[in-house]
Amino acid sequence: MTMVAEDAAGAPGASERSADKLVLALPNGRILTELRPLLKRAGIEPEAAFDDAGARQLRFATNQPGLDIVLARAFDVATYVAFGAAHLGIAGNDVLMEFNYDEIYAPLDLGIGRCRIVVAAPVEQSHDDPSRWSHVRVATKYPRITRRHFARRGVQAECVKLNGAIELAPALGLCKRIVDLVSSGATLRANRLVEIEQIADITSRLIVNRAAFKTRHAEIAPWIARFEEATRAG
Repeated sequence: MTMVAEDAAGAPGASERSADKLVLALPNGRILTELRPLLKRAGIEPEAAFDDAGARQLRFATNQPGLDIVLARAFDVATYVAFGAAHLGIAGNDVLMEFNYDEIYAPLDLGIGRCRIVVAAPVEQSHDDPSRWSHVRVATKYPRITRRHFARRGVQAECVKLNGAIELAPALGLCKRIVDLVSSGATLRANRLVEIEQIADITSRLIVNRAAFKTRHAEIAPWIARFEEATRAG
């Protein structure tokens, strides 16, 4: 006979209760600053530890009894949702474009985290004409986006995969061009790089695991509506 874990009061234990909750995966880093007002308008207030810089936990309860929050790297949020470890998440469409998970449904553009994916090169190459390229070597953390972008023009892209400090690549002689996410452009300018062309505008999206949307539709659909209302009110 399978035993159900119980707490001292005889009710199902914490692990049992936690398993029943919806999980919302959020990206850590700068986007959280923009996310907090949106979460508040959607009626979500995380527990105090969420704002404690010294806290080591990554999963947090909220004021909503049926919802927990987890924090993850921006690139990992989509993976957690695609594989069902989280039911909902917030991810930039750069991540969605890169991984292109069939398991993810993205019903709502939240209009935050605005930036762009660009091709950039050293200042002295600012007059390069991308339409004349036949082969490029590019440093990027977006190899799939990069290859697709250049393939549309019949250009072969050799991608050097980096996970950070992409702007260093030209200065260190790794390659002449990069594809990266840009907001103000200050980091490019500080490293004597300029935009050559833009690949895509980027914003953050509410994403949902497709299987969970079917099996737990009555719980998830109201959250989509809440986020939609919160976005309009922003």
